[in-house]
Amino acid sequence: MKLSRRAQRIEPFYVMEVAKAAQARAAEVASGGAPMIFLNIGEPDFTAPPLVQEAAARAIRTGQSQYTPALGLDALREAISGWYAQRFGLHIPARRIVVTAGASAALQLACLALIDAGDEILMPDPSYPCNRHFVTAAEGRAVLLPTDASARFQLSAAQVQAAWGERTRGVLLASPSNPTGTSIAPAELRAIHEAVRARAGVTLIDEIYLGLSYDSAFGQSALALGEDVISINSFSKYFSMTGWRLGWLVLPEALVPAVERLAQNLFICPSTIAQHAALACFAPESLAEYERRRAEFKARRDYFIPALNQLGLQVPVLPDGAFYAWADCSAAAQQLGVAGSWELAFALMERAHLAVTPGRDFGLHAPERFVRFSTANSMAQLQESVARLARLLG
Repeated sequence: MKLSRRAQRIEPFYVMEVAKAAQARAAEVASGGAPMIFLNIGEPDFTAPPLVQEAAARAIRTGQSQYTPALGLDALREAISGWYAQRFGLHIPARRIVVTAGASAALQLACLALIDAGDEILMPDPSYPCNRHFVTAAEGRAVLLPTDASARFQLSAAQVQAAWGERTRGVLLASPSNPTGTSIAPAELRAIHEAVRARAGVTLIDEIYLGLSYDSAFGQSALALGEDVISINSFSKYFSMTGWRLGWLVLPEALVPAVERLAQNLFICPSTIAQHAALACFAPESLAEYERRRAEFKARRDYFIPALNQLGLQVPVLPDGAFYAWADCSAAAQQLGVAGSWELAFALMERAHLAVTPGRDFGLHAPERFVRFSTANSMAQLQESVARLARLLG
């Protein structure tokens, strides 16, 4: 059967390929030896807090499982609007908020609404691979611009201006970013948006880790820049609802009807049970728990990053959000006699029973130099991981 050119252009998601190999290796060692520690998947070890679980059970018990409007429950849109006001001091009307089947659906809807065949979207390299694949699936072209530690692995306004061409439609940014955990400096983000706006382009920004910001200098939403910014967000990370598949978009009001039409046809609606459960995310008890967890994620970062640096796995920029470490593995690869991050990932899997993600997924700019560690695991697992790395690299 002949595949579409669209399907053939989508690259493998190497995070998941490595995860499959790690799971297979974990099964082999289950009967003896140290268990595999998975630092390769960006999933919080915390699950949804009690009030959220209770709300889901109550929705099932009372039969609240029919379709909702394609834009999501009005009550949930209002609750998200209230969160922006309470957390960021922003007035984001509920009518601009579209609840989606995860941030993935939000990205797909935004790309389908805004990108025509051949349009180019500027993105930083490294960046989350699925973001560029959504651009490709919409028949656009993701233009990856190399970044480095001097710019916090983020785009600059000067890069955007220099790279802008006849087919450029806009930029797709992420702050905080996966895989680096770094955010865009506020002044630079404003300059980027002004450059895009001056060219009648569109600024899309992935803010799914925004709730997990640890530095007040960065932890503000790009929505403060104006109503023409499009923000993608999720209940997966800060709100600990990964498998519930629930996210949202904040759009210019004029764009909502077009996205609603797309959502009606592609998804009908997000999960009704998940939406009713998510209402409980904004209860004071739940928000207090989320803040406790945010402090725990910061403590894990503060332990793990210095430990990596001491082992020669240098993290060039301290992550100010999310739960990742983007580490230069050149010295470790040389020490273990392997060629770059891909081979190093499998060497760590075999020799230390430790799963990490090689840089291949995240772009074309020196991917062999970097590996991504997830610090979403418990402190005990992070400490054991450091001990295993020390035995291997010490």
